[in-house]
Amino acid sequence: MKLVFCGTPSFAVPTLDALLVAGHEIARVVSQPDRPVGRSQQLTVPPVKQAALAAGLPVTQPEKIRNNTEFRAQLEAIAPDAIVVVAYGRIIPPWMLALPRLGCINLHGSLLPKYRGAAPIQWAVANGDAFTGNTTMLLEEGLDTGPILLQQTVEIGPAQTAVDLFDILAKAGAPLMVETLAGLAAGTLRPQPQNHAGATFAPLLDREDGRMDFATHTAHELYNRGRGFQPWPGAFTTLGDKKLIVHRIAVAPSPDGNKSGPPEPGQLRIENHRIFVRCAENTWLELLELQLEGKKRLPAAEFLRGNPLVPDVRLGTQAQ
Repeated sequence: MKLVFCGTPSFAVPTLDALLVAGHEIARVVSQPDRPVGRSQQLTVPPVKQAALAAGLPVTQPEKIRNNTEFRAQLEAIAPDAIVVVAYGRIIPPWMLALPRLGCINLHGSLLPKYRGAAPIQWAVANGDAFTGNTTMLLEEGLDTGPILLQQTVEIGPAQTAVDLFDILAKAGAPLMVETLAGLAAGTLRPQPQNHAGATFAPLLDREDGRMDFATHTAHELYNRGRGFQPWPGAFTTLGDKKLIVHRIAVAPSPDGNKSGPPEPGQLRIENHRIFVRCAENTWLELLELQLEGKKRLPAAEFLRGNPLVPDVRLGTQAQ
């Protein structure tokens, strides 16, 4: 088929590669513009653009698409059989939805209608789900509300992070998209409406999602959130008036010794050069690797050598 492919981050690259291997004609790749990244604000080419140029494909990077007459004329001249959308990062306007004869086909990293929205993979891990998956669907004007084409289930390991799961779902979703297009072309695949009553949402992550609330969340919940909110916003709290980034944590039994009184949420216990923090419902986390604002990332024992902590100090008691 003649396709237009819309995608931006590395999650979309395996699908682009798989479509080429399957013999489809990619008449145009659409990606978001190059953006400044990191502290240096160096202008960075999106991974999909890199992959497209390496394959000799034409690339368009419109800043806006809804009322972009030049971009619209470009796609209308192509007259694609389908537009494949994978993590493009833009809402597809009505004119674009109506353009291809087979529609706009999206790969979404969840088992819709669960986790509609911008961050389905992160929230699946953060909520401690045991499995998630990919969905191919026909796009419509609502947010991830279109009819389902195919789905696949993927287990989430108890130690996997969102970064791990991104890679797994990206690779698994590529053949699913190839299978979806084959079914649509053959007329053997029938779109199925979503059960909108069962919809849940996965909103775009905010910096504050990474703040560790020891009074509200149990140790297991904070551990899952730490896995889910990788690489950003991560997991952090405050030690006094400084930000404390927690890079590695583990759920732990209640530490022995130094039980001078009932611990408060956020209160630390130091045992044998190990750091434990009390969470909701009298559960405990061990802080394995930490980084104080302006300092290096350190294992707990080394952190304690450079930052002696007073007994029963509490984390998160002063807003950042």
